[in-house]
Amino acid sequence: MTEYALYVESGPRMKTTMVHVLDLLGCVANGQTTEAALEATPNEIRHYLRFLARHGEKVNPDAEFTVRIVQHVMEGSWIGYGDPAPGFAPDFEALTPEDERTYRRRFQWLGEELVALVRSLSAKLLTAKPGKGRALIDIAKHAVMPEPEYMRASGIGKPEGTKETLAAVEAADADELADAIAALWRLLDSHLDAITPEVRKGQVQRGEKLWTARRGFRRLLEHPWEHLREIERRLA
Repeated sequence: MTEYALYVESGPRMKTTMVHVLDLLGCVANGQTTEAALEATPNEIRHYLRFLARHGEKVNPDAEFTVRIVQHVMEGSWIGYGDPAPGFAPDFEALTPEDERTYRRRFQWLGEELVALVRSLSAKLLTAKPGKGRALIDIAKHAVMPEPEYMRASGIGKPEGTKETLAAVEAADADELADAIAALWRLLDSHLDAITPEVRKGQVQRGEKLWTARRGFRRLLEHPWEHLREIERRLA
């Protein structure tokens, strides 16, 4: 039976919490408390396995599995929101060419699914203001806007044209957003060709965080997945 290692970050008093499943890089679960986030984790793992299976990875979303907490970060700034300053132990391992290929495929699939979801929603639904929280169009924009920064921070760098492409996403209305996100994803994906052996094993200190290509890929995958799931839960 597969056992998934869980990397947990909890805010003060075990409140806002995010669980990272680094064996399934990109998969996260969150909750307003540590208990709630851990309770949500098995369901989120199955959703991520279904996502991978849809695109051809050899996984079984219905197989039994167990989980085990291997690292729990509770100190530092902005804990519980996706990337605690200390990072997690696997973040600092060199990125292998095989893992790079796997993570890049997942990045491509995430873009495809996010674009397809946005394109499937009416302008009225995308822009409707809920009683609490953000409109779906704002969640979708938030899901993609930090992606170039994760690439820059990890040493991969930003592609030429990033500023203009991000501005197009930010300015896009409901009818334009899917095309704007698709253009951003194409630009970023093409720049992943720039990863070199030096980048795969390099480490870059930026403020209080030590970045690596593996850490960059983690955030490239986790952030859009987190908010893709947020949109799906809202629609449900």
